[in-house]
Amino acid sequence: MPSPDNDTARFLQYHEPGIVDILIIVSFFYFLWISEYVSEKVIRAAIIGPIAVGLIYGEPLGNILHHDWQETFLYLGYIGLILIIFEGGLTVRLDLLKANFMLSLVGAAIGVLCPIGFSYLLLYLGFGYGAVETFIIGAALSTTSLGTTFAVIAGASKTVDLSQTRVGAVLVSAAVIDDVTGLVMSSVIHDLGKLSGDSNVNLGWLIGRPIVASAAMAIGTPILTKWVFAPTFRRYIEHGFAKFDHLSNITLMILVLCAFISIAAYAGTSILFGAFLAGAFLTYIPSKHPEGPFVVMSREEGEREKDKSPTFVHTFECYCLDAHQYVLEPLFFASVGFAIPFLDLWTGKAIWRGVVYTLLMLVGKFIVGIMVPIWSVATHDPKKAKGLGDFSQHDGPEERPTLKRSTSSPHSPSRSAALRSSVSPALLLGMAMVARGEIGLLIVEIGYNNTSYVSADGFVTAIWAILLNTIIGPIGVGLLVKFKGDKIGKGPWGLVPGPNHATQRDANRTESYAGRIEAQMAEVEAGQ
Repeated sequence: MPSPDNDTARFLQYHEPGIVDILIIVSFFYFLWISEYVSEKVIRAAIIGPIAVGLIYGEPLGNILHHDWQETFLYLGYIGLILIIFEGGLTVRLDLLKANFMLSLVGAAIGVLCPIGFSYLLLYLGFGYGAVETFIIGAALSTTSLGTTFAVIAGASKTVDLSQTRVGAVLVSAAVIDDVTGLVMSSVIHDLGKLSGDSNVNLGWLIGRPIVASAAMAIGTPILTKWVFAPTFRRYIEHGFAKFDHLSNITLMILVLCAFISIAAYAGTSILFGAFLAGAFLTYIPSKHPEGPFVVMSREEGEREKDKSPTFVHTFECYCLDAHQYVLEPLFFASVGFAIPFLDLWTGKAIWRGVVYTLLMLVGKFIVGIMVPIWSVATHDPKKAKGLGDFSQHDGPEERPTLKRSTSSPHSPSRSAALRSSVSPALLLGMAMVARGEIGLLIVEIGYNNTSYVSADGFVTAIWAILLNTIIGPIGVGLLVKFKGDKIGKGPWGLVPGPNHATQRDANRTESYAGRIEAQMAEVEAGQ
């Protein structure tokens, strides 16, 4: 019987990879890990190393990796980005987001309007770019890299857990709003090419669809979660989950994540927004009652106790964290390096225009931090500040500060003290908003490749600003956290006790009391 032809065979014919290809792949991942470690130690920004490795191994410089490998790594890296944002949704403090939503909304509005406004001042009036071209470039620079933001927050956790701080909550929600706004604009920009070739395009629906879809998901998800999904899950499902621990958790996590990103994609909004909502959805649906299966003090307790279950965060750590941290996340930042036209950046005109625009765009996002001192002074209440101590020192439930009271602080007995204590958090928020990363690249490349509005000069100028801001922002945040992290964590914009704080405190009391009883019994037995 003749063997099937290679072109018609219904299977991939297995063959041993060549030694050169194997060594290239091994060296690529090795340098990804080493560069991440070195850039973290030297400049306090771990993401810079993988971007540099992507530049060298990808098409911009060395083109060492085959093109189809780069395409594959780009897809895997995007899954890493989805997981970065999904993890951010899982670990986000929803109570802090809610308490600081208005401040985040104002900060996000500044972070979108200032870069676009400054772009018109420099690019349109100064450099003579077209109005639509300026809008597209300004829209790209109005975003904040969600992947970089969550990576920076995770990297800073050794010094202070920014996800548990007020300024961290403002940062996350402002970055999410900015990116959703930017991705809505990217959907509009993507469809701008249709206007020149098809006079029957409905401009209102073209612009309105991504806006309506994003708003519907942002409003509908919390309403349906609170009144439909959470009650159903708590009543009929969650107690059964305790029997299977991680297996049931990971199954639900995959189903929820795929459902949210699919809904987001087909509705016309960003799948990254869907990934964040999926994580926040899973954070909210379990019961918060101390007797609930998901209320555990540790992963080991959830795995050990029959009527308890590890949390979704524990399951993410069990199944995804290592692959995510050492493979998918570095691949994502390397894929950012693949997409940078590095050699085209080095002309005199491109350099000076790019640097000037970079500095202006740095100011356009850094200015968001000014809302922290303004808010501190405007909302300061000396009556509430008086007698309110550090939450970690409170013992009685009546003394534990609520989230509402945390808008004032014992560290701010006066408005001048509130202003002084807000300087470091303001610098942190401003610098953390600076990085543009993957979303900015996506928008400007859509404008350059899919429309006729963005010129080569405008594209290179935008790439300069995106690249340098993505480097400067994480470096600034890393240095601030290194030298001011403890001060920020203990200040009025720092750590706020979580929903399980009282449960943890009671558990610590019980453990301490039991320890004292055992010690006393041991002394009695020794005396006998």
